[in-house]
Amino acid sequence: MQATILRLGHLGDGIAEGPVFVPRTLPGEVVEGELSGDRLASPRIVTPSSNRVSAPCPHYRGCGGCALQHASDDFVADWKAGVVETALSAVGIEAKVRRVHTSPPGSRRRATFTGRRTKSGAIIGFHAPYSDAIREVPHCLLVRPALVEALPVLERIVTLGGSRKGEVRLTVTETDSGLDVAVTGGKPIDVSLQAHFGAVAAEAGLARLSWDREVVAMERPPLVQFGRAQVTPPPGAFLQATTEGEAALVAGVREALDGATGDIVDLFAGCGTFSLPLAERGHVHAVEAEEEMLEALDRGWRHAPGLHAVTTETRDLFRRPLDAEALSHFGAAVIDPPRAGAERQVESLAASNISRVAMVSCSPVTFARDTARLVQAGFGIAWMDVVDQFRWSTHVEIIAAFTR
Repeated sequence: MQATILRLGHLGDGIAEGPVFVPRTLPGEVVEGELSGDRLASPRIVTPSSNRVSAPCPHYRGCGGCALQHASDDFVADWKAGVVETALSAVGIEAKVRRVHTSPPGSRRRATFTGRRTKSGAIIGFHAPYSDAIREVPHCLLVRPALVEALPVLERIVTLGGSRKGEVRLTVTETDSGLDVAVTGGKPIDVSLQAHFGAVAAEAGLARLSWDREVVAMERPPLVQFGRAQVTPPPGAFLQATTEGEAALVAGVREALDGATGDIVDLFAGCGTFSLPLAERGHVHAVEAEEEMLEALDRGWRHAPGLHAVTTETRDLFRRPLDAEALSHFGAAVIDPPRAGAERQVESLAASNISRVAMVSCSPVTFARDTARLVQAGFGIAWMDVVDQFRWSTHVEIIAAFTR
């Protein structure tokens, strides 16, 4: 069949009338191919879009790590801004993205690879599109060079501790003191395996190697910089994907709270991405469900020069959000929830007397839902930016400033 692509779906597939889903196509393109269910799995481009470019990565056809390398940077930026604006429009809010911050190629300091042991060793890479097959990516243009160079080390780790029956996930982070590798899904750890891992980590110069959140080798603490503080996150802890993206988010949070008076509450604070830079200007109260992350934040704060007090509170904000009375002690709030958003916590913010909110979100849909509640309570969107640190993917992150 032949079809014309009308728009892109939220996973990046082109959508034609039907709907028919066509991977790696762009709006306005005419394509043809064999229809299988509701998909044209291997389309031929009859009429290409002016926004189409040659994918720069040699792995692009077989790798599912990127979805939009065939589109120009300008198109992707406009599309991601449009995704946010459309989500807001669906809840009755008309607002425009102010700008899009896009991280450069080769800037991902953190990536999760998939590994599987084979007869001759191990295979490491990313899943192929819509498949359980693993594609090796020795020339990946997405991640920093240190992560690509570590692929042979990851193969050794999976050969030692992986299973031919299941997959191993390896989250690799380039920190200021070396690579931090967190592995899940492998064999149960024992004394012999731990000794082998220690030898591999020492030989490869890894800062730390953990297995199912248990540290099995550490040459030196893996350090990341948050403002003036150096923090050692727990194994596998959340960290922004690129330093450029993190810098854009931190700058946005600072700008959003400019002019706010009183103490700041940081909701879903993690290891202190925002709390520690904001402590340069005043007292911050950091709230997070994971106690280990707050302990890392606290250690970083205690050893950093010239910061105001940072207090911490271990609290599940989904089950026990801070209520309006507790929030009344603060002049401004930062909220950076997971993809599910923070519906109950936003209800409390709406009912509080806080006048400034900086919201960071990784889901346009839940961002729009939570924004609608703040707007209903009398907040306005001062501005909002898209931060694209997951380059060539469909992932969208937002930083927005709200004033009552």
